[in-house]
Amino acid sequence: MIHIVLCCAAAMSTSLLVEKIKREADQQDIFIDICAYGVHDICHQGAHADIILLAPQVKYMKKQIQKTLPDIPIMDISMRDYGTMNGKNVFQAALKTLQEQS
Repeated sequence: MIHIVLCCAAAMSTSLLVEKIKREADQQDIFIDICAYGVHDICHQGAHADIILLAPQVKYMKKQIQKTLPDIPIMDISMRDYGTMNGKNVFQAALKTLQEQS
């Protein structure tokens, strides 16, 4: 099972994207656990993640999160995929990032 944490400003706008990523993982028969958290909770909630996905509006926090959680890959979600809530592209990019890290 892949543990994915999605980080955004307040963990409100990402619920639709979380559902679309879940749907894509189900279609590929890949088991995931995915949750969205606000930027202020990410260092605590992301500690057990396999990957952290950053929404465009919190991209500025990447270096700080990397310092706190240096062993966890962090991926920026593209503005286009975030804006269109393209769960398929985001999930594929997350899988690629995880493969590159291993």
